[in-house]
Amino acid sequence: MKSNKFLSSVFLALIVFALAAPSTLAQEAEVTVVDEVIAQVNEDVITLSMLKRESRERIESLKQNGMSAQQATDEVTKHKAELIATLINERLLLQKGKELELTADVEAEVNRRMLEVAKEQGITSIEKLDQAMKESGLDPVQTRQSLRNELMKQAVMQQEVDRKIYFSLTMDELKKYFEANRDKFLKPENVVISEIYLTFAGKNEADVKAKALELVAQLRAGADFGAVAATNSERELNGVRVAPQNKGRVGRFETPQLREDIAVAIKNVKVGGISEPLRGTDGFQIFRVDERNPGTTTATFNEDSVRQVMTVERAPKERDAYLQSLRNDSYVNVAKDYQESVLPLLKISSEAAATDSAKPAAKKKS
Repeated sequence: MKSNKFLSSVFLALIVFALAAPSTLAQEAEVTVVDEVIAQVNEDVITLSMLKRESRERIESLKQNGMSAQQATDEVTKHKAELIATLINERLLLQKGKELELTADVEAEVNRRMLEVAKEQGITSIEKLDQAMKESGLDPVQTRQSLRNELMKQAVMQQEVDRKIYFSLTMDELKKYFEANRDKFLKPENVVISEIYLTFAGKNEADVKAKALELVAQLRAGADFGAVAATNSERELNGVRVAPQNKGRVGRFETPQLREDIAVAIKNVKVGGISEPLRGTDGFQIFRVDERNPGTTTATFNEDSVRQVMTVERAPKERDAYLQSLRNDSYVNVAKDYQESVLPLLKISSEAAATDSAKPAAKKKS
């Protein structure tokens, strides 16, 4: 699938990037280096432990998308400099969010989303949600912090970039764009789908296919999809099966957003119907169509819709420019060993960057 623009009913999907500090024991009066500073970003630092943690997250994500462990490791290693640059940009956005006093609004949104997850899971209190997260191998505090960081970054970009684009567009610009791009304002068909995923990993492919066909027969005979998914689906997030929580629900998609083979597999499936097993690179998928909403064939001018489309088109370039302005106005000091690969990505010259003598020492604990 090309995109998935929803917070899954599984609270596992709330994990994005965890920035937990390392812990080290030291004898009294003994100075021990506990981490390496890769970059200083104003008053904050990016450490080697943060980079390693983020690398592990990305390796796991690539493995879940079909790469072998070695392929995933090689891919992440190849892009280490880009990852460091990303961490620096994220730190700048988080700092800007505090400066803009967005903390309270972000915290309210974190609470709202956590309550939404609890409600979707039939959990009656935040305490019980925390317990369910712990049972699934998640740290509730770390999960909330990861969500808090992601929402803060989004909030800064929306306030400082997207909203300014949106409100700057004149009515003349909107109407001219609409006339030149009517096809973009045809509403495509959208569907809500659920899946059962059976992996090939460690199994005979013929046996996996036989099980998939058996499950399809059970579902078409009236078996409860959610129960069958919870028991059989092997889709994982961060090493934890998600179907026991989300009952196989994937989400809502515009049909053009779907991967072509999935679109074909569900094309003639009616609402409530079950697809034939679809063979992928790493397993079989069985889909249920939960909803199907037809699209439109006539474009109608709607000011808000046109503003949104034009904002989405212009935002990437403007966001890049905004990040560059943050970097230019900030103290960004990259450790010497990483400067050659990272500074060009940040569009900061070695002359403009902080001198090596100003580089902060490794964090120490006494």
